[in-house]
Amino acid sequence: MAGSDKRHASRGTGDNSCTENPTVELGPQRQEDDFKEGGYGWVVVFAVFMLNAHTWGLNSSYAVFLAHYLRTGVFGDSQLGYAFVGGLSISISLLVAPLATVLMGWGRCGTRLTIFIGAVFETIAFVGSSFATELWHILLSQGLSFGVGLGMCFVPSAAVPPQWFVKRRSFASAITASGSGFGGLCYSLATNAMISRVGLPWTFRILAIVCFVVNSAASYFIRDRNKAIGSVHVAFDWRLFKRLPFLLFQAWAFLSLIAYVILVYSIVDYCQSVGLSASQASLAAALFNRIGRPLIGLSSDAVGRLNIANICTLFCGLICMFFWTFAAKGLAACMVFAVLSGSVAGVIWATAAPLCAEIVGIAVIPSALSVTWLVLFLPATFAEASAVALRRPGPGAMYIGAFVFGWALRAWKVGELGEAQLTKEQRELATRDDGVVASLEHGPQAANQKPTSAERRRAVFRGLWAIVRV
Repeated sequence: MAGSDKRHASRGTGDNSCTENPTVELGPQRQEDDFKEGGYGWVVVFAVFMLNAHTWGLNSSYAVFLAHYLRTGVFGDSQLGYAFVGGLSISISLLVAPLATVLMGWGRCGTRLTIFIGAVFETIAFVGSSFATELWHILLSQGLSFGVGLGMCFVPSAAVPPQWFVKRRSFASAITASGSGFGGLCYSLATNAMISRVGLPWTFRILAIVCFVVNSAASYFIRDRNKAIGSVHVAFDWRLFKRLPFLLFQAWAFLSLIAYVILVYSIVDYCQSVGLSASQASLAAALFNRIGRPLIGLSSDAVGRLNIANICTLFCGLICMFFWTFAAKGLAACMVFAVLSGSVAGVIWATAAPLCAEIVGIAVIPSALSVTWLVLFLPATFAEASAVALRRPGPGAMYIGAFVFGWALRAWKVGELGEAQLTKEQRELATRDDGVVASLEHGPQAANQKPTSAERRRAVFRGLWAIVRV
């Protein structure tokens, strides 16, 4: 395992990491034979699950806060300003990704301490919000400070579960991602109840206490395998942009996040605008994005990560375009829409790390995700503000656009596997392992028989229509 991991690490840091056809050898012994997955990894999965529940889950509850702000005008009547708070929390969490990546790779800090720092910032955010009297107070606390804490918790923890699994990597990542759904389910209902019973300030203080206790405990139990696999922690590895598949992945993630942010923050206000009460709207938010992620992980491991990511993206786009726009009127329709769209809307969070493994390899995941989160800063910042300003349903078109880039990425992967002329067994290993294929120099083709550019384009074109597990 150590030798294999060193090969992965060298691929991530060398010049070959950014070539059009990155290749590493498939050793005589499979990676899963050397590394017995699971074990303490399941403890890590549970810890990251709880961490996501009390970071992204709490962040999802901002839909309830947003509806309360818009309805009461407690901090003024600037709808655009309120919308920026939610977008700011996500965008800042992505903007601090390079800093979090550097800290987790620094020997004196590491993964655990970086996550604990994030827990402290989140606690400060809720405590500060409890004393807020103006909109800019909320922007600094619930937006900026919470975003820093969210990023410090999320960025280090996202790369850890895939390190403990091979066969069940997508399933493990999906379980951890479903923590945000669990937290959102709990806090979308609890936040609305607490605001009506104890008031807004004490709601923030209760959330601060719970957040600090749970996230601090989770940080203690998270254990990474960075040294064992030779993880590469580069804050911004610009060489990754030399690779077309990485650019396609960024485009898919960019458009997916725009749509997701609009959905997750607008659903409560939308439900109230069609006649639902505040409690009914919070129930719709609780049902949104809560049940689908483990299923996404299971099906990804069985059917293929790129296949499931694209199917979910397309399905959510169609639901948004036809259901939200024309049919979602009334309690039953809103609940159905919340369940259907929510089951697949957060596909980016359930599949981002496994897809990075398909593209760059397991050792380079921290660096690749750091770049990805930084690229997603702009859509996270302006998506909801744009939606509030335009007052038009737009996530459907964004998901459809994301599907186009995602399907192109899938075609590239199918073409790469076809070029290597793998056996059926090798193809199954390549699509389940670190996303690598046999080197052309070591595979069935000789070095002087590498495919030409025209042959490569034909292989990718065939990949657009091929029905394969990838």
